[in-house]
Amino acid sequence: MDRNRVEGKAKELKGSVKEAIGKVTGNRAKQAEGAAEKIAGRIQARIAEEAEEERERVKS
Repeated sequence: MDRNRVEGKAKELKGSVKEAIGKVTGNRAKQAEGAAEKIAGRIQARIAEEAEEERERVKS
């Protein structure tokens, strides 16, 4: 597992927490910020997964 994948998953988790806090407190800005961060983390992790798969294909 590479660094970008771990960072992406961490960002996704952090975004989920922010989004939940925003929902509980009624803070729409915090909720939206969390949702955006969660999506960014998901994208970062997915790009890292694709890169890892490509490295494996090149090795074969």
